[in-house]
Parts: sequence; structure tokens; C-alpha cells
Amino acid sequence: MAALVKRVGWATRPLLPVVQAWDLDARRWVRALRRSPVKVVFPSGQVLERKPGPGKQPRKVAAEASPREQRLRQSLQVSPSQTPSTWEESGMRYDKAFPGDKRLSSVMTIVKSRPFREKQGKILLEGRRLIADALKAGAVPKVFFFSRLEYIKELPIEKLKGVSLIKVKFEDIKDWSDLVTPQGIMGIFAKPDHVKMTYPETQLRHTLPILLICDNLRDPGNLGTILRSAAGAGCSKVLLTKGCVDAWEPKVLRAGMGAHFQVPVINNLDWEAVPNYLPTDTRVYVADNCGLYAQAQASNKASDYGWVCDRRPLKFHKYEVEEENLESGASKGWLPELEVQSYDSDWTEAPAAVVIGGETHGVSLESLQLAESTGGGRLLIPIVPGVDSLNSAMAASILLFEGKRQLRMRVEQLSRDRS
Repeated sequence: MAALVKRVGWATRPLLPVVQAWDLDARRWVRALRRSPVKVVFPSGQVLERKPGPGKQPRKVAAEASPREQRLRQSLQVSPSQTPSTWEESGMRYDKAFPGDKRLSSVMTIVKSRPFREKQGKILLEGRRLIADALKAGAVPKVFFFSRLEYIKELPIEKLKGVSLIKVKFEDIKDWSDLVTPQGIMGIFAKPDHVKMTYPETQLRHTLPILLICDNLRDPGNLGTILRSAAGAGCSKVLLTKGCVDAWEPKVLRAGMGAHFQVPVINNLDWEAVPNYLPTDTRVYVADNCGLYAQAQASNKASDYGWVCDRRPLKFHKYEVEEENLESGASKGWLPELEVQSYDSDWTEAPAAVVIGGETHGVSLESLQLAESTGGGRLLIPIVPGVDSLNSAMAASILLFEGKRQLRMRVEQLSRDRS
């Protein structure tokens, strides 16, 4: 029995050093976990140096590093040509909207209301092409809502830094979309400033000394089409006076097809401020398709200067009292007298600005006064008798491209004279 006990005791003796060794290794691992790394090396090769805490000094300074460590450090440094070019390399992150998430609905409520839009200084852009045009022109994005990650990966990575990216269900985007076929991506941008925008180089090379002034245009589709024609003709600037529909309304953006980022658009101007945006010696012309009819009727009604030619008396802006006096003959001649000329006559000798009025009220008295003070006139687009008027967008397109034709003919004539 004693021999058995002695044998058991001999067999159990080696277990004590093993337990002690395991305990020692555990303490070493704990100490290792408490240590803070000197540097962090990312998969892309970028090295992040850690600053030592207060009272601690690094074991080696850069000058004391061994040649092997210096070579290793140089090999890990990222050259400018090796900057991250993919989504994974850049470390981009996005959030997923959870059920009942109100972020999309709260933002949509703001950007779809003009007062909130003007107060917050933000606009809504929808669709990959429109968003890409805005980013290329230098518009500043704030938030992107998207249904598929591929839509975000198509955008330039360098433009997404500091932007909130939120993945939502396609049904949520569809509920707030103005498109018949939603594209699955919406962007909230800061309202662009035409001074800070970068317009396409080809657009700048083909810019003409012609401006467009929109007066009391209230139809979003018409304004969007007008902006598209202005960009296509090479218009140098588009001015929108107070009373026009907001140029950054979603329906105007959709009809403009990216024209907002190809031609400078200055919104919500007082008539007193309009001359500040005109080049020196600019002549202002008022678009008119009622000139001959007005002359035949010997009428001075303000409504005859607009795009609606109707024998019925029309309310004109805020001048109803004067119009009533006109009918009684008490204040005849109170409107500025402007010469009527055909739209295809030469009116582009000096820098020119064309005023397009709304289809309901026509142009304002302020536009007529500005045309008179600059030596301009009324541009008549003749139409078949019995047809009330042209669409405002169509009239603007006709005049802008006619101005472009006149300028091209003048350049060709100068070239022939020199040769």
C-alpha cells in the first residue's frame, strides 16, 4: 500500500510545474493586451503612427531605427499614385435605415417645400445622371439615399468624403420620387452658388453675349424647358425675377435635364438688382407676339405686351387700377413706348438680354421700363391670325437660337471681309 501511495505521489509531482507555466503564460497575454500599439498598418499599406501617452517615451526614435526597419517603413508608405481608388480601399461606410426610420421622410418634407428649401439652403436631386452632373460642376452633397450599393459606387469617391450615406428600401424612394420610373438614388445638396460652380469647358467656349430674363414664369415645365434651351443655345446667364417658380423645384430640375449645371442661373431677383447682372451697354428686348395686333387696335393695355392676346381685359400684375383708367382714356400713354421689330432683324449688335413673360400675365411694367432705358425694343414673332399665342418655352427657344444665328452670320461676314 505504501508503495502504491509512493508511486501515485511520484506520478502527480510533474503536474505542478505545468500549472505554474500556464499561469505565467496567461499573465503574459494579459500584459500584452494592455499594451497600446505603436503603429497600425492597414491592408492598403497606410501606416498610422500612435503618439505615446503622457509620461511615456518611445523606445526608438526615427533616427535610431535600424536599416532593416527603415527599409520596411519606406516600403509601406503609400505613394500618390497608389491612393485608394475603390470603395473597399477608401474605407467608405454607410448606414442602413431601420423599419420606421424617419430620416428620409423628414428630409423630403423640407426639400419639397420652397420656404423650407430657401431657409435650409438645400435642394433635392434625383437620378444618377443629374447627381453626376451636379458633382462634376462642384455642387456640395450632404446626404445620399440609395436602394442599391452599386448606385453609390458609380459616383466619384473623392466627392463622397464627409457625406452621409443611407441605404433604404426601394419602396421608400418610390414613395417620395417625382419620377415615373425612380432610379433608386436621391441626393440632398447645398443650394449651388453660380459664382462657385465649375461649368463645362465646352459650354464656356460656346457662350454667347446673350442673356435671358424670366419674368413671372410660374409653370415648372416651361421654366425647365427654357433653361434647357438656354444651355443649348449658349446663353451666358439666366436671371429669374421674383414671381417666377423656384428654379430648384424638383419638377423644374427634371424638365431642365441637367441645364442647371451648364448655365449660370440666378434666382429670385428684384428688378432693381437686375441691371447689376447685365454687361455694360446691354440692350434689353421684350419678347412679343402681339405687337401688330396691338398696333392695329391702337391699344396701350399692358396685357397686349405679354404672350396672351385676347380681346377680353386681363389683369396685369399689380396695375389693375391703371388698366381701368386706360379703358376710360384717363391715363393714356403711361406705358413705355418701345419700337416693335421682327425677331429676325439684327438685334444682337450689342450684348442683348431677352425678357420672356409668363403666359398668364405677360411681362411686367418693370421689364418694359428697363427695355426703354437701355435702348431696346419689342421682338415680334409673327403667328397666324386666330392663334392666341406661343408657348413661353417655344418663344424663348426661337429668340435665343435666332440670336445665335445672327451672331454666327456676323462672324462669318467679318471673316469674309478680312479675307
